[in-house]
Amino acid sequence: MPAETMTSRERWLAVLERRKPDRVPMDYQATDEATAKLKSHLSVATDEEIFSRLHIDAHVTVSSRYVGPALAENTDAFGCVFRMVDYGQGAYGECIHHPLADFNSAGEIEAGYTWPSPDWYDYSGIAAEVKAAGERPIFGGGSEPFLTYADLRGREQAYMDLLLNKEIVHYCLDKLFDLCYENTTRIYEAAGGAVMASYVAEDMGGQEDLLFSPAQIEEFFIPRMKRMMDLAHSSGVWVFHHSDGAIRKILPRMIEIGSDTLNPVQWRCKGMDREGLKRDFGDDIIFHGAVDNQQTLPFATAEEVRREVIDNLSILGAGGGYILAPCHNIQVVGPPENVVAMYETGYEYGWS
Repeated sequence: MPAETMTSRERWLAVLERRKPDRVPMDYQATDEATAKLKSHLSVATDEEIFSRLHIDAHVTVSSRYVGPALAENTDAFGCVFRMVDYGQGAYGECIHHPLADFNSAGEIEAGYTWPSPDWYDYSGIAAEVKAAGERPIFGGGSEPFLTYADLRGREQAYMDLLLNKEIVHYCLDKLFDLCYENTTRIYEAAGGAVMASYVAEDMGGQEDLLFSPAQIEEFFIPRMKRMMDLAHSSGVWVFHHSDGAIRKILPRMIEIGSDTLNPVQWRCKGMDREGLKRDFGDDIIFHGAVDNQQTLPFATAEEVRREVIDNLSILGAGGGYILAPCHNIQVVGPPENVVAMYETGYEYGWS
């Protein structure tokens, strides 16, 4: 095996800057339960031991700490209440109280609801987080406001609002994006220029097509997302655009407004075949992810995982422009042998 000549941060930067890395960088994302399962399988105690054993170039995310008004149990800063749902091998939070569900106009919300303030967050610990990250790539800031909007209004009502209550959508998204913008600005300042990338995200795709019409994306998201992307670029930060699902239709527009990287590349979704994405967009965007987490990682054999990783490297990684990673959080339902196979294969075949 060749000797490594780059740190994880240098390896990421080489890909983002369209230079040749010593090998393809590999990122990690998983549920806590899946990580615990992998630690047990590898007989290690810490995340860092996983990364060292499997040669993973995992990024570190720096963030602020909530210090605002006291919150009730299982309640976030927006007043959304969550209930933990047990799925057998772990649990996830499901929003069960939507604080803006009963409002009928933007004026009512303005009069009757208190939005979180960026002053409710403490940014003083970020410098220490940057120092602790060492040579890891550092992420921080960014946005995904419609996810919060859906919790505030209720998911069904949130989608109905796009047609029936546009005034409310515009008002709330302005508030949410303003908070993201100020939060991101303060994170950049506290990190002292160390932030490499920010997620500017919205889940716009389902398995077969977009979740929003192109006109809705243009009206509600494009101007606000571009503002976040411009902030990142003006601060020397790369834009990681995250959107699950079948989003090929809007990829040209995302690239036009400033997306540098596409995550997570769900290639099993309609229109998201890897060959077509690389052919049509490979000169304009970096691909991050693409190891399938719907079928391959949870249900395939280790050999099938190996073949998929090799395909990703040869297709998405041809000529550069690829960071290998799962296309969503690794789930506990899958065998840890498949996770090991993913990273061992990436390390074996990912050399330049």
